[in-house]
Amino acid sequence: MEDTDRQKTITWKDPKNNARDTASISGLDYLTGVKDGTIEPPPIAHLVGYRPAKIEKGYAVFELDPQEYHYNPFSTVHGGITTTVLDTAMTACVLTTLPKGITCSTVEIKTNFIRPITAKTGTLYCESTPINIGKKLATVQGTLKDKNGTLYAHGTSTLIIIKIGHR
Repeated sequence: MEDTDRQKTITWKDPKNNARDTASISGLDYLTGVKDGTIEPPPIAHLVGYRPAKIEKGYAVFELDPQEYHYNPFSTVHGGITTTVLDTAMTACVLTTLPKGITCSTVEIKTNFIRPITAKTGTLYCESTPINIGKKLATVQGTLKDKNGTLYAHGTSTLIIIKIGHR
């Protein structure tokens, strides 16, 4: 078997053009715009290849089609990719509940890897729901499953809620 080089080209817009202007748009409206294509996704979405599939207040689903370029030395998707998708969906879940002037950021994340992921796994769906959203901290959970509902990973996260201009 011939060993051929593979290649991936990534293009993205200037992140300044697609960053959420917290003062003028709610988290839900921002993420809905990304999903609907009226707001360009952040560069990491192009790099990793995830995309929002469903965005509602207090709920987010992101999709990922695992690829060879996600592989670690064991020819399975690197745990960092899995954790990135979980972090994205869990942060988005909290962000959907935040009005203008308020944002959030991950302060802690835990991922449980259940089974290996490969390019043959097919599209994965990362669903996230809140555990608790307080005034200063939020906790959230996420699951990464295939179209048949088989669980590949799950996680929890704690996020800090930040009023812009105040710390």
